[in-house]
Amino acid sequence: MSSTKEIDALIDLMAKLPGLGPRSARRAVLHLIRKRSLLLIPLADTLQAVAETARECLNCGNVGTTDICDICTSEKRANGELCVVEDVADLWAMERSGVFKGRYHVLGGTLSALDAVGPQELRIPRLLDRVPSEGITEVILALNATIDGQTTAHYIADNLEGQVRLTSLAQGVPIGGELDYLDDGTITAAMRARKSF
Repeated sequence: MSSTKEIDALIDLMAKLPGLGPRSARRAVLHLIRKRSLLLIPLADTLQAVAETARECLNCGNVGTTDICDICTSEKRANGELCVVEDVADLWAMERSGVFKGRYHVLGGTLSALDAVGPQELRIPRLLDRVPSEGITEVILALNATIDGQTTAHYIADNLEGQVRLTSLAQGVPIGGELDYLDDGTITAAMRARKSF
């Protein structure tokens, strides 16, 4: 029996995290062990607390520590705008930008016939219920520019047509982007979404 069984188990678990392979996980674990009182013990305590308290918001699907998240309970954010995103990481990216001041709806993925993911497997029925019950005036479809993302956006738009203003994020050349490095789809989207100068 190995004397490093627990350490090996920690390395194996860390290697399952996005962006970490076995070598990166081993380096991270060794660093944590070296900084035991400064990092490892507080990390373990925080992981335990998060494991006990983290939950999905029953209203929008965000992750927090209460049944209804701070965004959904904030009266300042009840401005009639609802931004639909695929997952919580997308919501957090939007929040980091600080540009959107409304509420969100996390779908939990996208429609995919190949993976047998239909509207009922996502939070689409909840979205369709929220629009009239919360007095939503605009739904912003902030879904990824993939085939599944666009299929999902069209499905939602078809179901909400005539009930609410539907918009989507602009797509095209990113700030600081050089045309030579962009793919054909991005250039095409940018050309179609061009505006007056």
